[in-house]
Amino acid sequence: MTKEPQQPDHSIDISQMSDAELHAALQSIPCQSGEDDPAPLVELTGLKSQHSAMMRCETPLRFQATGNLGDYAFAFCRDADIRLDGNVGHGAGDGMSGGVVLITGNAGCGLGSAMTGGTLAVYGSAGDRVGSAMRGGSIFVRGSVGDDTGAGALGGTIVVGGDAGDRLGDGLNNVTVFLRGKAKSLAPGVIEAPLRKREEVRLGLLLMGASIRGSASEFRRIIPKARLDAEEAGAGEIRPNWR
Repeated sequence: MTKEPQQPDHSIDISQMSDAELHAALQSIPCQSGEDDPAPLVELTGLKSQHSAMMRCETPLRFQATGNLGDYAFAFCRDADIRLDGNVGHGAGDGMSGGVVLITGNAGCGLGSAMTGGTLAVYGSAGDRVGSAMRGGSIFVRGSVGDDTGAGALGGTIVVGGDAGDRLGDGLNNVTVFLRGKAKSLAPGVIEAPLRKREEVRLGLLLMGASIRGSASEFRRIIPKARLDAEEAGAGEIRPNWR
C-alpha cells in the first residue's frame, strides 16, 4: 500500500467549483523552486462523485483526496501525481498521457482507455475493458478486472493481481498483460507465455514503482501467439498483425 497522506501545503474545496475555476486555482499555485524540492501537495476536498473531476490536469503538482469521484476522473491528465482514497466511476484515466494516479478503491469500466503514458494504479478491482485501445503507459489493478481487458491495445503494460473476465487480450498487439489469477477465457490468437527472466525483472520494477507488494514470479505473461513465435524464432519483439 502507498504511504499515508501527508500534511498538505494547500487545500481546495471542489464541491462548488467549475472546471475552469479549478484549473485557475491550480495555475495560481507555484511549483517547486528547486530541482530537488518536492512539488507542493494539494488536498482536494468536497468530493461528491462529480463527473470529469480533474480532467485535463496538466499541472505538475501532488494531490491527495478522500472520497468518491464519478465518470472520467483524471481523464487526459499528465504530469500530476495524484492519490485518491476512494472509488471512481467509468473511464478513469481515459487518454492519460503522463504522471501517476493511485486509486485505493475500485474503478468502473474503461479504466485507462486510450492512455498513452504514465502510471495508473487501482488497489481494488475494475470493470470491463481495462486498457482498451491504450498506446502506452502502465496500468495496475491489484484486484480483479472484467471482460475485454486490453481490447485493441497497441502499446503499454497491464498488470492484474486478481482474475480476469472473458476475452482477455482481444486485439492485443505489442502489449504485455501480466496476470496473477485466472482468466475466464483468452481471446483468439492470445496465449499464456512463459515469464522470461528479463520480464520477471521488469515486472518487479514496475510493481515497486506502483507501490504494489508481490512477487513477480507469481504472475503469468499473456501475449499474442505471433509475438511468442517471433521470440522463439529469435526475431525479438515485433508488432504483429495476427488477426
